[in-house]
Amino acid sequence: MELILGGVLAIVAIAFFRMTLRTVPQAHVMIIERLGRYHRTLQSGLNIVLPIIDKPSPFLMRRQGQPALQNFVDMREMVLGLDSEQVITRDNVGMGVGSVIYYQVIDPVRAKYEIQDVGYAIDQLTRTNLRNLMGGLTLDESLTSRDHVNVRLREVLDEASEKWGVKVTRVEIREIDPPKSIQDSMALQMQAERERRAQVTSAEGQKQAAILKAEGDKASKLLSAEGDRDAQIARAEGDRQSEILRANGTAQAMTTQFKAINEAGVSPQILALKYIEALQNMSSGSNKVFIPYEATALLGALGTLGEAMGEKAPPVLKESVISAAAAARAKG
Repeated sequence: MELILGGVLAIVAIAFFRMTLRTVPQAHVMIIERLGRYHRTLQSGLNIVLPIIDKPSPFLMRRQGQPALQNFVDMREMVLGLDSEQVITRDNVGMGVGSVIYYQVIDPVRAKYEIQDVGYAIDQLTRTNLRNLMGGLTLDESLTSRDHVNVRLREVLDEASEKWGVKVTRVEIREIDPPKSIQDSMALQMQAERERRAQVTSAEGQKQAAILKAEGDKASKLLSAEGDRDAQIARAEGDRQSEILRANGTAQAMTTQFKAINEAGVSPQILALKYIEALQNMSSGSNKVFIPYEATALLGALGTLGEAMGEKAPPVLKESVISAAAAARAKG
């Protein structure tokens, strides 16, 4: 009998000891009530409580939209997805808007005793404020102002949920579903916009091509003009160099002739003969020749030049003088 009683007492002691120990998972807390009132919050790990007197208070949490009672309060950031909510824009267009809410329990005691169902409260608050925000926007503004709606909705929810011990960290508009007729109109508008952009792009391409072609023609004409100018300059430079060389050659030839004449000691009669030869050369190209005035005296003396030479002059020289005189008289 004593053995049986000892075993029963041991079992009761073990059960009592197990009831004094509470293990809380990581990132969770447990709210303990003593005799129906809040006593303390157990952190993650192993904790000791008084059996029967201290009891965990169940917390209502929503998992994938469904409420569930559990002994622990999840302190991690949670996601609450809302179904499409029907809203009416300022220009009287009805459409469905879905959203996603990210929130985190900061104060589990306030989340337990200040509000009955935190997830449901955030759900309903989001839906009402979403209708209000979308009602102040037109259809086009609602489609292009998602960031503005997200920020404004998060500010409203965060302000309202602060007294519940909850922090709304992020709000995202998940989807916007306009009516089928609006979607068809938007598709037509998008197609027209694409065609307009294609035409603008084509026109810009043609414009750039025309500009490049004009610039190419301009550059080609400039290069051609520069080439002609350089060619004319080169030809002029060649003509100048040729004239200079020709003049230098003539000057050198005359210098050589004068030097040879001076060294040979040519008589005045020889010089007169050379003068007559020059007149013959001048008259050989045309029917008329202009004789300098000082040559008229020489013409008068041509008749006597042969006699002055006498018999000493060679026959060839005499014939040249006589022929030159006759030609000069004929031209005169």
